[in-house]
Amino acid sequence: MPGRVIVVGSVNIDLVARSDHLPVPGETVTGSTFAEHDGGKGANQAVAAARLGARTAFVGAVGRDPFGLRARATLEREGIEITGLRTVEGPTGVALILVDAHGENLISVASGANAAFAPADVTAGFEKLRPSAGDVVLVGHEIRTGATHEALRQARLAKATAILNPAPAGGLQPETLELADVLTPNDLELTALAGQGSPSVRARRVLGDRAGERAVLVSLGRRGALLVAGRQARAIPAPKVDAVDTTGAGDALNGALAAGLAAGLDLAEASRRAVAAATIAVTRPGARAGMPTAAELDASLAAAARASKRAARS
Repeated sequence: MPGRVIVVGSVNIDLVARSDHLPVPGETVTGSTFAEHDGGKGANQAVAAARLGARTAFVGAVGRDPFGLRARATLEREGIEITGLRTVEGPTGVALILVDAHGENLISVASGANAAFAPADVTAGFEKLRPSAGDVVLVGHEIRTGATHEALRQARLAKATAILNPAPAGGLQPETLELADVLTPNDLELTALAGQGSPSVRARRVLGDRAGERAVLVSLGRRGALLVAGRQARAIPAPKVDAVDTTGAGDALNGALAAGLAAGLDLAEASRRAVAAATIAVTRPGARAGMPTAAELDASLAAAARASKRAARS
């Protein structure tokens, strides 16, 4: 039976303003539209995995406020197990997001309950869920660094596959990075972790002495991704699409990667599907609303395969 995806991370409500261009410091941009969306990297990743058919559980924290009640209800409606979702005093996390006409974004997060989520809460959540070999534990860093570290440590003890999405990358130490079987930074986060150089050079720098046992999947935006595993670096191109909102692209990629690995796919195939899922997500508004279903992802991959065959014959 396929393993579960257990996501440990943040829950936010996204407050999104759209305008023709993103403001520079000191600039006021008018003519914007506004909307509220369910968000948080961790919760988005859990939704992405669940929509692709993975049995999914979430471990995190919300506040004792209307946003917290809303966050719980929306996760449950997606079929996600939330026995590991703690309610704390204070506000639920909020993300302030600006999106321009090309789908690029700026994000500022008020962590709220996510900042109160401690290593002990990770332990309590895992005691309820009991991860095991075959499960995939996907861990983010919009929570305390100690909680991120503990989630990866618990995953390793359970012999589950541990994925770390180092977003944001600041504050992560080598001893935490080394607990992950797969690291999934974007290009900027990889620079923060490993300095300058090509993506493959920086990825190998992060992998260090355990390069043969671990992997890095680097998100490269419109260029797709680069999978660095062992001595191999494999480019995974993304189809050309008209981006509407890139906010949830990384979350779609991470959730799809975890779902693929939990289903028993090898890392290369799971990564290919992850890039395709992220590509679908950027064509739709809203970080979470854009997450594709399994049927949509399969249809997109089939269409891409047909297009590739036509191009090869011409």
